[in-house]
Amino acid sequence: MKKSINGRGAQIHISNRFSEFSEEMRDDFLEFCFRESEQPTNPKTVYINTFPKTIVNKVTSPDVGMGYSLNPYQGCEHGCIYCYARNSHEYWGYGAGLDFEQKILVKKNAPELLEKKLQSPSWEAATIVMSGNTDCYQPIEKKLKITRQLLQLFLKYKHPVGIITKNVLVTRDIDILKELAKDDLCRVIFSVTTLSEETRRLMEPRTATIKKRLEAIACLSNAGIPVMVMAGPMIPGINTHEILPLLKEVSERGALQVGYTIVRLNGAIGGIFEDWIRKVLPDRADKVLNQIADCHGGQVNDSRYGKRMKGEGNYAAQIHRQFDIGKQQYFKGKTLPPLNTGLFLKTDRGQLGLFNNL
Repeated sequence: MKKSINGRGAQIHISNRFSEFSEEMRDDFLEFCFRESEQPTNPKTVYINTFPKTIVNKVTSPDVGMGYSLNPYQGCEHGCIYCYARNSHEYWGYGAGLDFEQKILVKKNAPELLEKKLQSPSWEAATIVMSGNTDCYQPIEKKLKITRQLLQLFLKYKHPVGIITKNVLVTRDIDILKELAKDDLCRVIFSVTTLSEETRRLMEPRTATIKKRLEAIACLSNAGIPVMVMAGPMIPGINTHEILPLLKEVSERGALQVGYTIVRLNGAIGGIFEDWIRKVLPDRADKVLNQIADCHGGQVNDSRYGKRMKGEGNYAAQIHRQFDIGKQQYFKGKTLPPLNTGLFLKTDRGQLGLFNNL
């Protein structure tokens, strides 16, 4: 067994495919940040301030399940080895491997940009999902509180918001979420891929423990905040044997709905995942990679709309069947309330928007 890097998902640095000069450009930029006293608080992770011009992104992919996304951070310290967002780090001049986990771009002006968007005359209320790309509750959020500021704005303007996370830090903001939930303005989608703490440590090294995640689902649910669980990605040979007990557990904790995807290893993720599994699970590497390929027409990657998320073939059919059984058995009669777009205050609540509530 080859030596692996403890506490990280990716085990290698991957060159940026867009530019042969990307490594040199990145290093020059980091040296500039250090000269400007923007030293990281954690020597193993670098936080770099960025100042984008927009923060709300329209999602055009037809099978993603969201219309708009908002990401206060790019890159994610959680280090989930399978994460589809790794490829997006290349657009910033970094690699999809260890760079994705160690070079975190911070959008401190996100609240300002969101408020500007909500005040725009052309904006019509539509659910905005935080963490469409990387987790809005990753570790640095505990210090910076950008996500909390964003939630305060959603409450101020009575605008619907969805949250996707693996981090129990979401319970810190339960006061705001409860107020939003009173008007059907929020839902939390908790990602739970396994009930095994050993598997969690291997696949998602810096995420909250499974025990803490289950407790957070119960905490939010008991507070009247709608919770959905994303039980994925499902990875043949790693977590697919847990589908039924996982669905039973999250339902008992209060989840109202469950969704899933089958892992696909597009772009640089294929090489990163294969390097990882051959180092940490060498005895089953070939089996897992072959079964993933079986779900995607013989390749580990898949970009076909309508097929890429749920796969096809015998292994995929078995996964679909287990979820059908689990939903029927453990989620029968449960419904996730739709988010409310009818209360949106078009102008600042401190001004004319107050009259919308009369």
